[in-house]
Parts: sequence; structure tokens; C-alpha cells
Amino acid sequence: MANIKSSQKSIRQDAKRTARNVARRSRMRTYVKRVETAIAGGDHTEAMAALKIAQSEIDTAAQKGIVKRNMAARKVARLNARVKALASA
Repeated sequence: MANIKSSQKSIRQDAKRTARNVARRSRMRTYVKRVETAIAGGDHTEAMAALKIAQSEIDTAAQKGIVKRNMAARKVARLNARVKALASA
């Protein structure tokens, strides 16, 4: 444990940030899984609704620095392509 006040504060802040980031990443993954289960189930309307929410969560995670912007864009594009393919099938 650090002895310096500012170091102790820094450790507390890091713990808070880490917990927040873990929660945000977990939340993003949960919404992505909901889209994937809707796609697996073959329900286009449910997949579209889930995709809309997931896209917002992914973009928020990218904005907060949880994931990189390109990764977020790629994930949204791939999910969107799978949902569109579901509509045409």
C-alpha cells in the first residue's frame, strides 16, 4: 500500500475507473449477445430492436474508450449485415 496521500487517492480512483469500465464492457457484451440470440432464433423484428439498443451501447463504449472506434464500427457493421441477411432469408 502506498504511503503518499496522492498515491492512495490515485489507487482509489483507478479502482473506481476499473469497476466502471468492467461494467460498461459487460453491458455492451450482454446487448451484443441479445442480438446474436435473436439472429439465431430467426426473429427479424426482435433482432432489429436488439440491434438498435446494442449499437447505442457499442458506440457509447467506443466513446468512453472501453473499445476502439474501429472495433466498434466493425462490430456494428457485422451485426447489421447479419440482421439484413436474416430479413432476406
